[in-house]
Amino acid sequence: MESNKEIYKENSKKTFDYQAEIYDQTYYGKHAGNLYDVIVQKIEKLNPNSLLDVGCGTGNILSILCKSDKINLFGIDLSEVMIVEAKKKTNSKVELKVGDSEQLPWRDGNFECIICTDSFHHYPRPEKVLLEMARVLKLNGKIIIGDPWALDPLRQIINIFCKFSKAGDYRIYSKKEIKELLLKCGFKNIVWEKVNRNSFVITGEVNK
Repeated sequence: MESNKEIYKENSKKTFDYQAEIYDQTYYGKHAGNLYDVIVQKIEKLNPNSLLDVGCGTGNILSILCKSDKINLFGIDLSEVMIVEAKKKTNSKVELKVGDSEQLPWRDGNFECIICTDSFHHYPRPEKVLLEMARVLKLNGKIIIGDPWALDPLRQIINIFCKFSKAGDYRIYSKKEIKELLLKCGFKNIVWEKVNRNSFVITGEVNK
């Protein structure tokens, strides 16, 4: 079973290595792009001193944020080719790393805010990722996750096909499922909102 979960990660890496140079023009890139304004607005309201983008992809949100000197910015992605593309869009003040969201290479309590845009549905061990996020967040640190959404029974049908996905898609979450995951992994003050017909954004605060 654990080896099957590693296959999802490997498929995700292969997919995004292949798509990296054209990702922003693909359906997936455009889906993620529809979340950027909402997520950036939420970041601006929080006004954090430090921010980590988990599954940063080609660095689009980081490229927007790096225009300001007010935030220390960090990004991580499983795809080395995505990180290459992200480096083209950002400046030297942004620290970018190739790595696994299940093992974030930063110390405890390092960030005031973590974002994750159109990446969470690829994670075969979502609890492990959320626990890592909680670990590296400071006291009362904030989390912002944007991800695909669908009404039942369409969501359930999509999740059946995810089992056969070659792109590394693992699961599309209902409002109840994602809220329960965050609560279980140490987050509080959780707010879920539908952004458009096929996306949601959920925010929370680490409970430590």
